[in-house]
Amino acid sequence: MTLHVRETPGPDDADAVYVHGLSGSATNWTDVAGLLRTRAAGTAIDLPGFGLSHPLASRDYTPAGHADALLCFLAGRGRPVHLLGNSFGGAIALTVAARRPELVRTLTLISPAMPDRRPDPRRVSDPRMLLALLPGIGRWARAGMTVPTARDRAEQMVRLCFGDPNAASEHRLAEAAEEFEARARLEWAQEATELTGKAMVASWLYGESLWARAARVQAPTLVVWGDRDKLMAPRLARRTVSVMRGSRLLMLPGVGHVAQIEAPDAVARAVAGMWDAVEAGRWQAGHREDSTRS
Repeated sequence: MTLHVRETPGPDDADAVYVHGLSGSATNWTDVAGLLRTRAAGTAIDLPGFGLSHPLASRDYTPAGHADALLCFLAGRGRPVHLLGNSFGGAIALTVAARRPELVRTLTLISPAMPDRRPDPRRVSDPRMLLALLPGIGRWARAGMTVPTARDRAEQMVRLCFGDPNAASEHRLAEAAEEFEARARLEWAQEATELTGKAMVASWLYGESLWARAARVQAPTLVVWGDRDKLMAPRLARRTVSVMRGSRLLMLPGVGHVAQIEAPDAVARAVAGMWDAVEAGRWQAGHREDSTRS
């Protein structure tokens, strides 16, 4: 197994590992890793089939397959890390923390993909995509859809994932568009996104529940959620914290699904505060904070 990573130099005595969400990549963590560079050396990974990482030889895109890849990566580092994950990456990070607690020093989950079976049309940026998923008429609907440009896809992503789309800077939009163009040239890109997404939803319906795994996490945990999250309903935030002992919740007003991109300063402050509190033995579970966006 080989994973592509992006490294942010930092102190030798602390490691932070960052895990992106579905359709994301290591670049999703550039700002937060930079803000935390004085506290920990950062390594943002591309999960198998995403970013610049090749898929596994087995083409295993299940949550368990991705968790195995992350677990192997962490086990090879030789010491516990501060583990941070967003969305699907949060679910994978949670799974690893539950399975191998000795590998995780602290855990930060940003809008983790907790099981949610309630249909929500807000999760689709283009309503026509709902028709494209239906049996029978799906092929006809897909044929009638205009193929978006890379810039269109970047803007769609912002509208779907940000609480305030106007908060997206021009240079980050340009970077996202460039990355979409590069991924379009990879033969496995569409396969990885589609099969990982389907496997994630299937895992909500079958097998061990992610909620049960969350209850086994031992690491001090910070859960961050935007109250304008369209992909993972904010109502899941309280339940997530309630089942994870040693966890605290930070709700960010006006923020969407990718708080580490939309509000990196607030996220970095909260993470650094958790690290300090854990180090000093002052971390208390169950406390909730609301923060204004900086």
